[in-house]
Amino acid sequence: MDSSARKPHRWHLFRTGGLDQVALTSGADLAAFDQLDPKLWVALACPVKGLALDERTLELIDTDRDGRIRVPEVQAAVRWAVAQVRDPVTLLRGDQGLPLAALRDQTEEDKVKIAAARRILQFHDRSDAAYLTVEEVIAFRRRPNGKDLQGDGVILPAAGETEAVRQALADLVAVTGDQPTSAGARGVTREHVERFQADFVAWAAWQAAGAASGVRPAGAATPEVAEAVRAVRGKIDDYFSRCRLAAFDPRSLGALQRAEADYQLLAGKELQANVPEAAAFPLARIEPGRALPLHEGVNPAWARALARLRQDALIPLRSTDAVVLTEDEWEQVKAKLAPYEAWLAQAPGANAEPVALARLRTAWAAGVVPAAIQDLLVRDAALAPGWRALEALEKLVRLQRDLRVLLHNFVNFADFYSPERWAIFQAGSLYLDSRATELCLWVDAPAPLAALCKTYIAYCTCTREAEAPRVVAACFTQGDSDYLGVGRRGLFVDREGRDWDAVVTSLVDQPISVRQAFWAPYKKLVRFVEAQVAKRAAGAEGASSGRLAGVAEKAVAGEAPRPPEPAKKFDLALVTGIGVALGSIGGFLAAVFGDIVRLGISLPGAVVGLILLISGPSMLLAWLKLRQRTIGPLLEMGGWAINGRVRINLPFGATLTQLAEAPPGAVRSLADPYEDRARNPRRGWWIALAGLVFLAVVVGLIQWQKIRQGRYFWERPVAGAEARP
Repeated sequence: MDSSARKPHRWHLFRTGGLDQVALTSGADLAAFDQLDPKLWVALACPVKGLALDERTLELIDTDRDGRIRVPEVQAAVRWAVAQVRDPVTLLRGDQGLPLAALRDQTEEDKVKIAAARRILQFHDRSDAAYLTVEEVIAFRRRPNGKDLQGDGVILPAAGETEAVRQALADLVAVTGDQPTSAGARGVTREHVERFQADFVAWAAWQAAGAASGVRPAGAATPEVAEAVRAVRGKIDDYFSRCRLAAFDPRSLGALQRAEADYQLLAGKELQANVPEAAAFPLARIEPGRALPLHEGVNPAWARALARLRQDALIPLRSTDAVVLTEDEWEQVKAKLAPYEAWLAQAPGANAEPVALARLRTAWAAGVVPAAIQDLLVRDAALAPGWRALEALEKLVRLQRDLRVLLHNFVNFADFYSPERWAIFQAGSLYLDSRATELCLWVDAPAPLAALCKTYIAYCTCTREAEAPRVVAACFTQGDSDYLGVGRRGLFVDREGRDWDAVVTSLVDQPISVRQAFWAPYKKLVRFVEAQVAKRAAGAEGASSGRLAGVAEKAVAGEAPRPPEPAKKFDLALVTGIGVALGSIGGFLAAVFGDIVRLGISLPGAVVGLILLISGPSMLLAWLKLRQRTIGPLLEMGGWAINGRVRINLPFGATLTQLAEAPPGAVRSLADPYEDRARNPRRGWWIALAGLVFLAVVVGLIQWQKIRQGRYFWERPVAGAEARP
């Protein structure tokens, strides 16, 4: 390797939202992509599904098929794509079409690929076109195949040149399973043919083993004999077992027979000729050492099966017609059929479709059909380079369209911080509480990890006709949370423009803005006062209602009303106490007003200091949390592995949530025909403004008077000094 190849690439970094990211803007950046240290990547892994990027493109990058894309797979995709084009910068343009002039033509494989591209354009009547799109490649690969061999390794039944071959291919599809082509048609592959060939050889060997002596004790009638024995084998074994148990201990005889109560249950029913209700009863009466009768005294439910056993099995095997069957004779019958049953158990292809399998075996045994199918496989394999070129073209055209988007949402988050584009993980916009937030992500369910985002998150269940309900996590980064609560309804519009009904189901409460933190202490005080007033009012109402109910009960009971209590005498001590209290309050207010007057022009500063004392801690805490806002934990809930610290600072957060504003040029009319005059909010502002003006005038007059006396507002009187005349 020469020195120029070993020379490290010079990367360019840019900062957005406080995050340093690697810029990918040139073909040289892609050519040296393997040199980029993964520690500089914003993401290290992402899921294949659930993103606003073509899922098929992500599946082609996901080479290990685990549903996740990692750094090595992205590097491999970039490396492969760079090797297919003349200038790698083509891959960063994100065009919908791949220019044919950008393809390399150095190797034979490159030339086959270019020829395949021109064939696709010719198929679409665009022979003179200079670029190729994803849709054109997909449409060509999904065209009706008919009888043509495609080189994809899948042979369709219609490709057979004779009816026998076409039928055999169709039977192969039914017997061995099928393989869909890109157009969706069903066919067979070389693997299917080789699998059936092996099964056929095994079946032929099995058939030869079945022809050996001793396997078929009844000759050609052995299958019928085995079927007749198989139908009653379990019941006969049960009968002889009961007889042996009765011979062992006669006391068990009554328990081995069915109880009389079981027969009483049948007495009230309308029984059929073969009495199927008695199928669970023994075949015959249980006695020690008794042979099984085959005609008289048998269970009616099994009479027909025993007659078939006698006619189809016992007569061919024993060459005699007997009316009873002893246990030794029964064991001899089973022993004679044992080799045949063992041979049947080894039958290959038992789960295949029987009619198609039998027909296919017959055609395969002739030898002509397998040779014709092998010829089709050889001819199809000769077309494989063209098929591989089509697969490579589809992958390259997809990467030409989607690679830039993937890199700008994986290596860096340029799309996320861009005001013109959305990140692939953004699901849409939520309209709620006079706001629209664009930082919305599809999630499975709320998770505790979301609290690490330090962001106000509203989880909403989104529903839409003919769609399964989904959950979206919406991050609010502007405004306040006064009217955001569980149960509120909004409108969610996804990336495809479809609207969903959204209902807030849970919240992650975090500061939204410093302005909200400024007013938070006062709002808490107001809510506390309202709660106390409501509590006192409810208590007073309850007491009043109780007294009224007591009076009503006494009136109904006929009791005389209690005479009114005599008026209390005038209490001079109480009046004196009230006067002292009012005097104290007046003195306190006078002292406070005096202190305010003595502040002079320092009064505004004192007011500001008081406000900061009240709101400062809340604002400081909110500011610290707002500086820590990040999207990383929320993404990791969806399967991402975030490497960089993706912050949401105040300026960037203001772009993610838009507040309701009047459109440019709108004319506002403040005339409200239903305005509540008694509670006009503007009146309160006017009163407050008038109070401030009055206070300023009073302070100004006092200071003017002091200036006339020769003492300025910054001078303080000396204690014990005489007043100037």
